[in-house]
Amino acid sequence: FFCFVFFFFSRSSAKLVVPLGCLVSRQKHTLPDLPYDYAALEPHIKAEIMQLHHSKHHATYVNNLNVAEEKYKEALAKGDVTAQVALQPALKFNGGGHINHTIFWTNLSPNGGGEPKGELMEAIKRDFGSFADFKEKLTALSVGVQGSGWGWLGYNKEQGRLQIAACANQDPLQGTTGLIPLLGIDVWEHAYYLQYKNVRPDYLKAIWNVINWENVSSRYATCKK
Repeated sequence: FFCFVFFFFSRSSAKLVVPLGCLVSRQKHTLPDLPYDYAALEPHIKAEIMQLHHSKHHATYVNNLNVAEEKYKEALAKGDVTAQVALQPALKFNGGGHINHTIFWTNLSPNGGGEPKGELMEAIKRDFGSFADFKEKLTALSVGVQGSGWGWLGYNKEQGRLQIAACANQDPLQGTTGLIPLLGIDVWEHAYYLQYKNVRPDYLKAIWNVINWENVSSRYATCKK
């Protein structure tokens, strides 16, 4: 699954920054199934939130991305550069929304929480001092996102180290910063408002109980190859 996400990301990021010639024979994007039931993350994240978040919000990004890509394909066929440029924001927003959420669902698990093990834990200690310091820094970064966006743990392949970063709206981490995404925390209000109202820190405190460290560790091991 991880490789699929990054294959998709590589195609998508290319499409966002260069002419989208690969659109001619592409398949439409689809909403991925969750690897658990909507109620599986309770009491930390309510089933109602998960259902709306997945089946409505993520589905909308997928649908709008497909529409934008069809329009882009038409603009390419016509040689309409103005239309191609005008479609870039829709491709970035909806493409990023699809990429980000596809990662996010796998970053969560009803059997999650606790602390990572092995190489990922050693890297966290090396780059942040301790797991507690890392958790505090990523939480503070995510709390501080103005409006809507994401808090991320990413891997800097050039420097061989972990970094945290915040992205606005649905900007994808790798396409925006070059960091390979390992763990994303959605801090759009639709991810928590029905349960935590406008108290984002309470949501961020709770979400650590369902972080799927096996998935994050797998992503880390893959991007290091």
